[in-house]
Amino acid sequence: MSSPKPLPPLVEPTGELSREEVARYSRHLIIPDLGVDGQKRLRNAKVLVIGAGGLGSPALLYLAAAGVGTLGIVEFDEVDSSNLQRQIIHGESDIGRSKADSARDSILEINSGIDVVLHKFRLDNDNAVELFSGYDLIVDGTDNFATRYLVNDAAVLARKPYVWGSIYRFEGQVSVFWEDAPDDRGINYRDLYPEAPPPGMVPSCAEGGVLGVLCASIGSIMVTEAIKVITGIGEPLLGRLMVYDALDMSYRTIKLRRDPERQPITELIDYDAFCGVVSEEGQAAAAGSTITARELKDMLDAGKDVAIVDVREPVEWDIVRIEGAQLIPKDRILSGAALAELPQNRPIVLHCKTGIRSAEALAALKQAGFADATHLQGGIIAWAKQIDPSLPVY
Repeated sequence: MSSPKPLPPLVEPTGELSREEVARYSRHLIIPDLGVDGQKRLRNAKVLVIGAGGLGSPALLYLAAAGVGTLGIVEFDEVDSSNLQRQIIHGESDIGRSKADSARDSILEINSGIDVVLHKFRLDNDNAVELFSGYDLIVDGTDNFATRYLVNDAAVLARKPYVWGSIYRFEGQVSVFWEDAPDDRGINYRDLYPEAPPPGMVPSCAEGGVLGVLCASIGSIMVTEAIKVITGIGEPLLGRLMVYDALDMSYRTIKLRRDPERQPITELIDYDAFCGVVSEEGQAAAAGSTITARELKDMLDAGKDVAIVDVREPVEWDIVRIEGAQLIPKDRILSGAALAELPQNRPIVLHCKTGIRSAEALAALKQAGFADATHLQGGIIAWAKQIDPSLPVY
């Protein structure tokens, strides 16, 4: 079977390169496939990057270095010290600053000749399609399923191609999605994931971790794909999923096909409800059975005999723990293996990092007959911030 032909260039190569641009981009200009026309296309391109985090950091830096003329950044968060392990666009002096401002400053230090447009708001149903319409290409490095589906559907409605990347622990994935691609090659994220995985099935990077340098590997591949789509060189990952395993140092590609059962995307939906951060069972169990950090502290100070059960993983327990807690990872509770270890004669308070996993574990306990079980709102992070600031936060 012959390989699909390259996509036509996304951006026109208008205008002449200045003497300074020729000097700056000379290593691009002498590549036959890219050349002067390719560099003009990059200069005239408008690329929107969703997030200036783990994947957005290397993507923005290399898009800027490559000479992409207009870079938009959607980012409303502030720089935190935990970001610096992987978000290389920010530095220690940026802690507490707007990530958007910090990213802009780093970009302009690399290339002052490009336009950086900041969109300091959360991407949502009211702004996504209109925002995407002002750009040629979207680069999506978001870390949650609700935003990924929103980006996909908005890109479809705005008729824009986008490069998608995902990272977790030692593995990353990249693909190119474009519903309106030429030659009937259109494909979108819903062909890869028709439905979001069940709540709690796929931990976030905040829960499961990520090797910092993995962001560089995947982010640079995303920029490579963006350059290919903009300039029309090579064969982009449209209709293919690239999977990278850092521990095995292996790359493999999986062919993607349009789902024949997929319904056309005609509007944006409620993505939080569609993805369900917490399952319906977890929400139902937590209703009326959730206590705050202050309430738990008051119970302990009053001498109430409470069993505190930590449902996080052992590596998280090694980082920080609540004094007197017992570690029983969530999966052992959900499987039923740990039910015999739980006390029947005193109240149980479950906690995790932020309250999501403990709600799922609480549902399992309620179903097993532990009527007095509750869970800690906000998890150990809330405990550290509200009760014991000496504890480290991760």
